Amino acid sequence: QVQVVESGGGLVQAGGSLRLSCAASGGTFNGYDVGWFRQAPGKEREFVAAIRWSGSWPYYADPVKGRFTISRDNAKNTVFLQMNSLKPEDTAVYYCAVGIVSQLTIHTLYTYWGQGTQVTVSS
Repeated sequence: QVQVVESGGGLVQAGGSLRLSCAASGGTFNGYDVGWFRQAPGKEREFVAAIRWSGSWPYYADPVKGRFTISRDNAKNTVFLQMNSLKPEDTAVYYCAVGIVSQLTIHTLYTYWGQGTQVTVSS
């Protein structure tokens, strides 16, 4: 059983940066793919970024390409989401998801989820 804990959210002005962390507790991320999803009030949960267990093939949703970077440190069982040039439309609860998935963008394929961390971008 892998427990997933996100951290690093907060309030930032538009154009600012935040780095989210996703850590494994009571287990390891080794062998698992990891994805970040977000959900704004009244909206569906949407894919943000994901990375294979090997660290290869990071994949991004179009709205965040060029601004967000996903990376992982398997030795520390941690995955990071560096978010730069933040926009008000990035405001959402960000969730880390872990699993062995065929399609990185489909949230229902992931097995383990964190509680989420709030990101608020003010204009």
